[in-house]
Amino acid sequence: MSASLKNPSNESKDVKILNSYYSNYAWRKLSSFFPSRDSNLFGKISNFYLLLTSRARHRRRKPGLPLPLPSKPLHFSRAIPEASLVLDVLDYILGHLFASLHDIQKSLHFWQSRAEGSDVQKVYFMVFERGPRAFIDETIQLIHGCVSGGSPVQHLCHSAVTQISERIAVLTSLQHCLAKFLAQVYIEVDKFGDELVKDPQKSLPSFLITINGLFLKLGASMRHSHEMFQSFSGSDDWNNSLPLLFKKLPEAYLGGTEWTDCQILDAVNLINENLHTLDCFLSLVVPRYRKPRRMTLYWFRYSCGAVGLTICSVWLLRHSSLMGSSDIDNWIHEARDSTVSFWNDHVEQPLLSIRDELFETFRRRHKGVMELEEVQLTADSLHRMLLTFSEQTKGEKFQENPSDHEMMEIVMARYEKELMHPIQSLLGGELARALLIQIQKLKLDTETAMLELDQILKANEINFAILAALPAFFLFLILVMLLRSWSTKETGAEGRGRIDRVQRRLLIVEVEKRIMQFHNSVDHGLEEDAHCTFGLALISLDRLYKAVERHAKATGEWLSLRQDIINLGKPDLQLTYKLTVTSRMERVYDCLLPSSRRR
Repeated sequence: MSASLKNPSNESKDVKILNSYYSNYAWRKLSSFFPSRDSNLFGKISNFYLLLTSRARHRRRKPGLPLPLPSKPLHFSRAIPEASLVLDVLDYILGHLFASLHDIQKSLHFWQSRAEGSDVQKVYFMVFERGPRAFIDETIQLIHGCVSGGSPVQHLCHSAVTQISERIAVLTSLQHCLAKFLAQVYIEVDKFGDELVKDPQKSLPSFLITINGLFLKLGASMRHSHEMFQSFSGSDDWNNSLPLLFKKLPEAYLGGTEWTDCQILDAVNLINENLHTLDCFLSLVVPRYRKPRRMTLYWFRYSCGAVGLTICSVWLLRHSSLMGSSDIDNWIHEARDSTVSFWNDHVEQPLLSIRDELFETFRRRHKGVMELEEVQLTADSLHRMLLTFSEQTKGEKFQENPSDHEMMEIVMARYEKELMHPIQSLLGGELARALLIQIQKLKLDTETAMLELDQILKANEINFAILAALPAFFLFLILVMLLRSWSTKETGAEGRGRIDRVQRRLLIVEVEKRIMQFHNSVDHGLEEDAHCTFGLALISLDRLYKAVERHAKATGEWLSLRQDIINLGKPDLQLTYKLTVTSRMERVYDCLLPSSRRR
């Protein structure tokens, strides 16, 4: 082989080196047109991005109980953007805590309802409401216990009580910790509210230090709640498996009273990181003790429904045209014909009958008048016949116009007399005339009876049409009820029905009870219990705020009702004033009145 030939591997290495060199050179040239990370423009862009992301997260959640702040002046957000960013972050913290506590409260209600159930309900929960795997395991244990002669039902009840009690204890402890933290943040915002609006540059450092200290207290309180994590971690040292270590502000920040903009943004970033740490911690703990999902609770019913649907699908497939059968086509034609017949018999024809009865009253009235005139002619003819016969029989004329009944008695008396000699009376007597008069009387009675019957039938034509339309009306009513129940399903306290109104009134009762417990704890000097109770009261107020907002805006009561709800959340107001507010809310606002007392 010639020495002048080059190695192919060396050529490929040279090409890679050249590509790397020129690509790096082009990247350096391109990056020289943009500011560096240390430049002021980059800091402004990063601050603006942080502000946008914070506000975007704030917009994604449904607005609830607002921060206890006075109205901000118009130049507030323009002059002090860092203070506005801090308020946005605080609003997001409260929204995040409200959402987490609502989730925990729903799970607590579920487990408490299961704890209050009977032994049969506990066994049903252990077998059928924990998923297919639990169903198989518990069924095997039941069969094994029955074969071995033990008591598998009692064992299942004991296991259910253990699991439910564990979840209630963990969620209750977690709820108390978060409720205390929520109350402390809310109280601090209420305390620093005026200063944050009037002089934010001076009050922001101490406020951010306080909020960071509350995060550290939250971590300490959760670490002291060892029973909440014992079953989860499996050891006393749960910090290794579930770290909840919040970051602390540097010592240089704690001593200063005036911070630069960079220091304020660093403190805000640290609070955001602590909130993210709390979010990660809750995402690990809460799902383990949260109530089962709907799919898990009703998996057995859904499985039975899926099996039934599969059987029906196979059965329909066997009768379809794909398998050479025309049964489904015939059923479709029969169903269509039945539907058309039902529509014609119970919808279209009754409606047309009602329309004809309502819009053709004048024509039928004219026809009835003609029939009545014909009956009157027959009655006049009978009257003249009776009068002539009676005058000839008596041999004198009547001075007054006698009634048909009196003259008919004369005719019948003469008729009975003539019947004694029927043949002689037919030839030379009055028997034939008496018979003709009776025939005329029979004709009049028949026409009168037919006229009355015709009037009765005409008067009841609308009733007959309504009776024919009743099946369609009931079917339509059932469909409306089903659609209404489907549209208002699981609306909670935000719906328009009677039960939703009851739920809203129960929220007021719950708020009133929490407020009384809070002031009672304050009077007895129980600070921890007072903070926990106040946090639970804030949760109820947040739920009430979201439940009544739409209805109060529709009735024009929202501004007044919103202010009352905010006043109930102020910790410094007296108990008597708050009880007066709750009593007024139940009596005055339309969205909180019982259904029977609505105006």
